[in-house]
Amino acid sequence: MSVATAYPSQLDALRRQDPEMAEVILAELRRQADSLQLIAAENFTSPAVLAALGSPLANKYAEGYPGARHHGGCELVDTAERIAIGRAEGLFGAEHANVQPHSGSSAVLAAYAALLRPGDTVLAMGLRYGGHLTHGAPVNFSGRWFDFVGYGVDPETGLIDYGRVEELAGVYRPKAIVCGSISYPRHIDYAAFRDIADDVGAYLIADAAHPIGLVAGGAAPTPVPYADVVCATTHKVLRGPRGGMILCGERYAERIDRAVFPFTQGGAQMHTIAAKGVAFGEAAAPGFAVYAHQVVANARALARTLAAEGVHVTTEGTDTHLITADTAPLGVDGATARGRLAAAGVVLDTCVLPYGEERGIRLGTAAVTTQGMREAEMERIGHLVASVVREGADGARGARDDVRELVGRFPPYATLS
Repeated sequence: MSVATAYPSQLDALRRQDPEMAEVILAELRRQADSLQLIAAENFTSPAVLAALGSPLANKYAEGYPGARHHGGCELVDTAERIAIGRAEGLFGAEHANVQPHSGSSAVLAAYAALLRPGDTVLAMGLRYGGHLTHGAPVNFSGRWFDFVGYGVDPETGLIDYGRVEELAGVYRPKAIVCGSISYPRHIDYAAFRDIADDVGAYLIADAAHPIGLVAGGAAPTPVPYADVVCATTHKVLRGPRGGMILCGERYAERIDRAVFPFTQGGAQMHTIAAKGVAFGEAAAPGFAVYAHQVVANARALARTLAAEGVHVTTEGTDTHLITADTAPLGVDGATARGRLAAAGVVLDTCVLPYGEERGIRLGTAAVTTQGMREAEMERIGHLVASVVREGADGARGARDDVRELVGRFPPYATLS
């Protein structure tokens, strides 16, 4: 589905009331339209999602859950939340969904709060291999409150070493095992993780923030039948508003709900919940499956092109929307490559690599696929990325016009005057 349609007209009111802030928003709209958005965690929501985000539901306080609020006047927002819950459960085949988490991190916090106690041991992907902050970073609540043990990937293949995971689980006997990563380009074997968790009596928590949109479109395996709790975001490939959700079986439903409210959060953001519901409805439509599979096809085409240009693509490709790659064969590290590409209007991230201490680059194809780009455009982008990384400032200046020409043919939203 293309989102090359008019940006919501509510912005006109902002331009009249607060032109300074309106100009910031318009400038960001122009930035998004004028450059290549290759950050793996980003996408373009539909105008319908944006309309729900900017709706009067933002005015309503609604602590609690549908039918059991701590404020009056919640009859209609109850309906909105029930719609979002029902759509999430149907879309992912889950017995229970909580759509209130404000973010993916909030969802993970609630999952830990429901299943663990401070000091419990948790086995999760190590940060230097692509684990998230909530997987035990010392600066994060997870690293402060729990005893995390990190598993990694094979330094040669970049793939999860399930034998090593099993070995670590047997030694440390964790209370929970977390499977999920911010930079793992291959499908995770949830069944293998389930077996390991069962062997040591651990909960299995799937952090599916990145692949959940592909799951919705049938382009990635689902963790729902295997994990005790699935935490996810509603943006990225899923193409909804920035936010989180939790999926689980009825066995854990009450514990999860209490962990979200009142334990870790207060009032639900009803405008965001409504926007999540809109996104779930869009993801249930047949066109979304086409989109999700095209996201993967585009990522594979981009990975092939980068490899042909001499970039080292980890795991020799991808199963998902994201690619991790080492630009060292082109003579620069990931941070330098990102800076050169930013000057050319190509926006992406750096990432950890499965070997050494240097950082590589992480690219994603969700946003450009929403814009309507396909394999031919991915090949062009791959050649452009390699050229800019090799040539530095001179290459960036020359490539800037090429980027503008390309994105000009695939606008994310109609430009406002």
